[in-house]
Order: sequence, then C-alpha cells, then structure tokens
Amino acid sequence: MRAASICTACGLQFPAADQPPSHCPICADYRQFVPRAGQHWTTLEELRRDHRNSFGQLEPGLVGISTTPDFAIGQRALLLRTPAGNVLWDCLSLIDEATIEIVKGLGGLHAIAISHPHYYTTMVEWSQAFGAPVFLHAGDRQWAVRHDSSLTFWDGDARVLLPGVTLVHCGGHFAGSVILHWEAGADGRGVLMTGDTLQVAADNRCVSFMRSYPNMLPLPAAEVTRIARRVAELRFDRIYGAFWDRDVTRDAHSRVQESAERYVAWMGGRGTDAPVP
Repeated sequence: MRAASICTACGLQFPAADQPPSHCPICADYRQFVPRAGQHWTTLEELRRDHRNSFGQLEPGLVGISTTPDFAIGQRALLLRTPAGNVLWDCLSLIDEATIEIVKGLGGLHAIAISHPHYYTTMVEWSQAFGAPVFLHAGDRQWAVRHDSSLTFWDGDARVLLPGVTLVHCGGHFAGSVILHWEAGADGRGVLMTGDTLQVAADNRCVSFMRSYPNMLPLPAAEVTRIARRVAELRFDRIYGAFWDRDVTRDAHSRVQESAERYVAWMGGRGTDAPVP
C-alpha cells in the first residue's frame, strides 16, 4: 500500500510511494543531521496512534500548538487569530481530527506561513484540511519535496498576509528564512514570531543567529548585522520563538540589536564578559 512517509528526525512528509525514500534531504543537509541509528520513517496514521496535539494561549489572539510526546525537532506552531482571519505560523507533523475540530472552532485558517524548511513537516495535509494556501519564500523552493497547488512561493523582502500581519524575509539560517510581524500583538506594541531565524536563547533575554543550531555553525558577522538592520525597521516589543518558554516578553526590539552587537563583537575578537543587561 502506498504511504506518505514522514521522517522521524525532522518531521518532513514525502509524497506517497510504495517504499520510504532512500534518505531525507533535510537531514542530509549540514544544518540538520541523520541520527546515529540512521534514517527512520513513520506515517501520519502511525503518528496518530500515540501522539496528540496540545494547545496553550500565549496572549489574546495567539495560541501555541505542540505535539506530545515530542516528535522530531519538537517545535511549536503558533495560531494567530485576527478579525480578518487566522494564520498558522510554522507547522507540526501531527494533524488529527481533534486538532482540525479545535482549529475550526477557533475560526479556521486563512493562510499557513512557514519560517524555513525544518518546519515544512505535513504542510500539505494542513492546507487540505483547512483549504488554506501555504506561503513559502521562493529562496527555499528546492526543499519542498511534496508538491501541491496549495504552495505559494513568494519573493522579495515582505509579503502582507492580512492587515497588520506581514512576512519579512531575513535569510541567514536558510536562504528563504522569514519571520512574521504582527502589529497588534503585545497590546499594540507589536510582536515578532521568529522560528529559528532569530533563535530565542535560554535566558529569554537574548537571541542568536546560526547557520546550523544542532551542528553549531555560526553565521558571518556581516550577515548578522544585515539581519539586525532588517529587523530594526519593525516595531515590536515581544518575540515568540520556535519552542515553549523561548519568548522575549519585553524590550525585544532593543534585545535583538544588543544580541547582534554582542555576536558581531565576539566574531571580531572584541567581545567582553559584561553581563547581559
């Protein structure tokens, strides 16, 4: 029986086939990794047997969704609710009837937008369940292994999804890495949803910029400076990262600039051990 295989290491779903793929291009890439035990596969049907999605409100209009127990990379998706429609930011491998019913009860989806290929997962399944287009930056087109008419590849610096909801191209981690800017978030002070493009650090006061997080490959200082300048143009006070409890809850605009300056200083041999303010 033909099945759509899902990589257990990164969560990427492949087109239905008689046999699983020979390898996962996401894991074979130097930004991710093939586990020591080798490449393994599951299916959506198998995943539904022993995994569930959980929901938690982060602030009015914003709900986090994650799979339990953790699967693959373990990221969360963010459901942004606005008067003009809802946007799912980033994606999870697991989608089941309970998830569909809950999300529809919260207003369904107007669009799905994904920060970078590590979170493409089962994006086509999500799109088909809600009749929502998936917005991906054209710089990452090569990583979309399951082709579908729902995939909308956009180019350029920014793409408005809804009033006050804009995708911003930053690059860095991947050529097409993007963030989402929500103007009305944080009580009108503005919110960024950053995935891994700006990774919120464990202290919830800093962010970092990496080519590969698991393999600890840094970005060049000039690239970090460019990303920081791009983000500086936006008005925001809060950042929601890719994982639970990785959020910068205040002064996020200045925190990003301070983090970039510290990064560049250390790359140039000018770093100090002064504490983070």
